[in-house]
Amino acid sequence: MHVRSVPRLCWAALTLLAVLAGLLGLQPGRATAAASLTQVTGFGSNPGNLLMYRYVPTGLASGRPLVVALHGCTQSAAAFDDETGWTRWAEQWGFALLLPQQQSANNSSSCFNWYQSGDFSRDQGEALSIRQMIDRTKADLGTDAARVYVTGLSAGGAMTAALLADYPDVFAGGGVVAGLPARCATSQTQASVDCMTTGRNLTPAQWGDLVRGSYPSWTGPWPKVSIWHGSSDYVVKSTNLTELMEQWTDANGTGQTPTVSDTVGGYPHAVYTDAGGQARVETYSLTGMGHGQPVDPGTGPEQCGTAGAYLLDVNICASYRIGKFWGLDGSSPTPTPTPSPSPSSGGGTLTLTDDTTRDGYVKANADGSAPAVGTLAGSLGLAVGRGTDGKQNRSLLSFDTTALPAGAVVTAARLTVSYGSGSGNPWNEGQLTVDARTGCFGTTCTTGTDDYAATADAPAVATLAAFTTGTRTSTDFSPAGLAAITPGGTLQLRLGFDHALTSTAYLFLQRGANATLTVEYRS
Repeated sequence: MHVRSVPRLCWAALTLLAVLAGLLGLQPGRATAAASLTQVTGFGSNPGNLLMYRYVPTGLASGRPLVVALHGCTQSAAAFDDETGWTRWAEQWGFALLLPQQQSANNSSSCFNWYQSGDFSRDQGEALSIRQMIDRTKADLGTDAARVYVTGLSAGGAMTAALLADYPDVFAGGGVVAGLPARCATSQTQASVDCMTTGRNLTPAQWGDLVRGSYPSWTGPWPKVSIWHGSSDYVVKSTNLTELMEQWTDANGTGQTPTVSDTVGGYPHAVYTDAGGQARVETYSLTGMGHGQPVDPGTGPEQCGTAGAYLLDVNICASYRIGKFWGLDGSSPTPTPTPSPSPSSGGGTLTLTDDTTRDGYVKANADGSAPAVGTLAGSLGLAVGRGTDGKQNRSLLSFDTTALPAGAVVTAARLTVSYGSGSGNPWNEGQLTVDARTGCFGTTCTTGTDDYAATADAPAVATLAAFTTGTRTSTDFSPAGLAAITPGGTLQLRLGFDHALTSTAYLFLQRGANATLTVEYRS
């Protein structure tokens, strides 16, 4: 996280080296990587004020994985794609690469703010910005929601640990390189002194509790994690390798005794498996290595990267090994927190149409008070966003699920809606989310004022990216959303922005045949 040549520089001193790192980026051979990146805008409210870059192999099919790669301090997206090897594996193994980029306005050294609770907490700040980038990519590319992974170096590694704790419903796995445990610090002083320099020493249960406290309602499995650290790291104390191992073995319930202890490329390597024999955590201790991302330049089948600032040629490619641990090369199955099995020969696909006798929209004040049923559904459609009257609008869609065979298990679902009209861009302030309820939200299935705040069986099961014409298909429904779709009854979906908008911006969605739910199932 600090400059390699001067141990433990103060945070402010990194600004100068950010300039130097920028100069290094002008070397011949870097232009191809930068040119391969595409900046994406309009991906959500972006409360963390981050930039979004994406590398998508030509002709990438839908249903492929996504890897999120977070750079370290003084670095950028353009210096962290092919230099680390991730673009090589994206092309070879077939996945999209998402590279969030910090801005100096947020942190003078371009570090992700892994120690600020307003940035590392679920659905806040930088963490939410990154999730919004993922949702945008899922919507654009048809990403396999069960195969989303995140990795990062240094400050990016610390933010990786935080994201894994925040979003076990999003990430199947992570790779932390020269990083720190989730929620190690909540201030800059604690980060630089207690975590990076001295090194905090908590019990595995205490570290695990910090993970579980990041998303207390989560009852599913936690992501699998590959952890890398140089034994001679002079920036982030190398004991953080052990603390990270203890945190994620406790969260994954593997215990702290490795199932496998061996060497890979001459470096100590350990693997921790669960009761089913699946690898959930692995560690690499890079003997004699300082602070940086391990690379192994060359054209061999396991080689990658370009040596440079914080990109250390130590004859092992971290991105290759991390990708294999996740199963991206197809060599082994990878347990995921969001399983989505394909329909078998005994299953099928249904397209359900919105029931206009049971749809509508409800509006209320920002605090939820004074709810009222909208009156323009018949003429304009279903409203979402903030209207000219200052009210926040939420829409209800209703689907008859009697066409689902008895005993069917829903394996995938996506909502498709059609644009009617609108004003402004409500996505500038929020994310359009979909809540699900088996049966009806209110006391009756016709739209009523109680629909506005009624409890969902499965909140935020999917999101819808911004659009101003035509149709938009949601991200794949979460496992909880799939569970809400049951045979022989009614499913209602409630659409609304994830928080109250402060200015007038809304859209009307078309009803009936222009709002459909595609359901895949197996018998």
